[in-house]
Amino acid sequence: MRAYQLSGLFLGLLSAGPAWARVPVPVPEATAEAIAYHHGLDLFWLADQAAGLLIPLLFLFTGWSGRLTGWCRRRVGGRWFWTVTLYALLYTALATLIQLPLTYAENYVYDHAFDQSNQTLAVWVAEVVNGLVVNLITIALVIWIPYLVLERSPRRWWLWTTVALAPVMLVLFILSPIWVAPLFNHFGPMHDKPLEQKVLALAARGGITGAPVFEVDASVDSKRLEAYVAGFGPTKRIVLYDTLLTAMDEPEVLFVVGHEMKHYLMGDIWKLLGMFLAILLGGLFLVDRAGRAALARWRGRFGFNSLADPASFPLLLFGLSFVVLAVTPLLMAVQRGIEHEADRFGLEITQDNAAAAAAFVKLGTESLSLPDPGWLERTFRMSHPSLADRITFANDYHPWADGQPLVYGAYLKEQP
Repeated sequence: MRAYQLSGLFLGLLSAGPAWARVPVPVPEATAEAIAYHHGLDLFWLADQAAGLLIPLLFLFTGWSGRLTGWCRRRVGGRWFWTVTLYALLYTALATLIQLPLTYAENYVYDHAFDQSNQTLAVWVAEVVNGLVVNLITIALVIWIPYLVLERSPRRWWLWTTVALAPVMLVLFILSPIWVAPLFNHFGPMHDKPLEQKVLALAARGGITGAPVFEVDASVDSKRLEAYVAGFGPTKRIVLYDTLLTAMDEPEVLFVVGHEMKHYLMGDIWKLLGMFLAILLGGLFLVDRAGRAALARWRGRFGFNSLADPASFPLLLFGLSFVVLAVTPLLMAVQRGIEHEADRFGLEITQDNAAAAAAFVKLGTESLSLPDPGWLERTFRMSHPSLADRITFANDYHPWADGQPLVYGAYLKEQP
């Protein structure tokens, strides 16, 4: 196998006996290919952060932002709403174009070099264009909110903007996997009907009923192994990528579904939404204070003198990007905790340690994961526990066999 050599010991997991009692799955050794791949990802992450900070500064200190705002204002006859909207759309398109070579190198050239993608260039370009269109539509719908609040409440705009954007973010969190994801992949019925029935039975055991199972035709341009449970009421759904169904056997697929069920049942989306709103509130407050100080010093170079001017858009983006970067270690740590508990739930609902550990090995193999990543990845980039931690936990956690209560036993309507 490309990333790791799986031993005969691992293959022996197929032998008879309770899943929790089988021979533990060994943590695989990282290959030179995986190490090189992640070293490159670290460098690309640093480049992405630099670009996210330097592009807004470029527009500010060259005076482009002020001149572009003036041009937009003249094109729309000075009408405030259209000036704000046109400027934000043009800035976003130009910033995307400036960063496009880096995006191409990272998401197309590099992924193909390490066999992480099978997209054609045409498909990749179409995906980039679709993503840009979605971003532009979203910006057009919401960009007027902070600038309207800046006009009406210049001292408390950061608070009222967060309040106003909260329902917008809620809608985006809820609808993105339902309406946006199908723009990039085909969603259809699951082909393996016996497995579909087992997925539905597992979902019912956790209290999820009436959710159709969709199979995503992801293999046409991707090798990612993914699944999720999303939606409310009639939009509720269980989504499995065909790459996952091809790579994993039935018990492993069921463990992955169990893992994703926890996010849905325990409202993990609300926890993340709450964190993002807190970051937005704190970030906008700091942007307000730092932005006013920056304008007091560099308004001549910037070409505008008020945060309420649409030309301040790059200044707001720079401040928010800096704040997000600063709190990323905390955000990643919280997400790793959430994902660890999802692993626990998946183990408790399936009670199949071997399948869980084997699923992690396959996930790691396909994505060239490092069992023990370096400091930069652990601190800033890793939203899930390390591969070694997940395999070790999958091997060792079996309270049902030790006579111990299940942490999530109250959520399980029947035991397997």
